[in-house]
Amino acid sequence: MKAYEKSKLNRVKRGQIRATYDVEKINTILDAGFIGYVSYVYQGRAITLPMAYGRADNKIYLHGSQANRMLLALLEAKEMSMTVMHLDALVLARSGLHHSVNYRSVTLFGSVNKIEDTIEKEGALKCFMEHMMKGRWNEIRPMHQKELDRTLVVEMTIETASAKIRDVGVGDEPEDYDLDIWAGLVPLKQIAEYPIPDEGLPQKMEIPEHVLDYYQQNKSKG
Repeated sequence: MKAYEKSKLNRVKRGQIRATYDVEKINTILDAGFIGYVSYVYQGRAITLPMAYGRADNKIYLHGSQANRMLLALLEAKEMSMTVMHLDALVLARSGLHHSVNYRSVTLFGSVNKIEDTIEKEGALKCFMEHMMKGRWNEIRPMHQKELDRTLVVEMTIETASAKIRDVGVGDEPEDYDLDIWAGLVPLKQIAEYPIPDEGLPQKMEIPEHVLDYYQQNKSKG
């Protein structure tokens, strides 16, 4: 089992029992999401923004315009941190301070590199697209060179990381379990609804198989 080495940077201090440094578990959490929260410093101010990403092995890919101040700040700093989090349930306890949430979260730390080679840039954007929806890249038109030229692609090499997971029930005080107060979990889940075609020709076309596959895999099971 491969794991990231613990250090002052990635070590989970509070709730260590919920921490994991296992690479496979961390990658599973990353692959279950598509939005990460990226932190950077701009003109002396700390800023965090949500960003869509793609992952391949220990690489994370972000992209934006050539003037994107966040990506430019990351390249200047030559390092970055990103957090991905899934909210799985509200934990409703019998007392206020024992209310919590069930979740899966990962925090990444690594170095940053600008991708300039056209073939490498296309590969990174394919990774991004396939992370969003498997099979989508082969169904869209090829990118124009001018589109690639206008796009800034940043590659993060994950150097260390940690995850924190809570997947248990209510943890009330022993004396509170006899109280006449309802407690329990409210599970939460992000689901896909049936695809809606764009205006024009797509309304006359069958929905592609890869889109329907995504819907079937992520629709409500209720």
